[in-house]
Amino acid sequence: MERSKFLQLNLRDFLKGLVLAFITAIITGIYELLQTGAALDWVTLKPVLMVSIAAALSYLIKNLFTNTDGKILSAEK
Repeated sequence: MERSKFLQLNLRDFLKGLVLAFITAIITGIYELLQTGAALDWVTLKPVLMVSIAAALSYLIKNLFTNTDGKILSAEK
């Protein structure tokens, strides 16, 4: 499957971005909570979830503004 074109996202890039960014942020956040000895309840997990969503959206936005050559903010040739 080819990479997404500039200002477009294909399904592969969309799903890959969501999964990669979300899981990375969740694992990092939970690891830090466990290291500090914090309880794993909604109050401590909510910020981790919010950062995970922000990371996933950031990855998708980056892919949206990247062309098939991997150049950011560059139109297709």
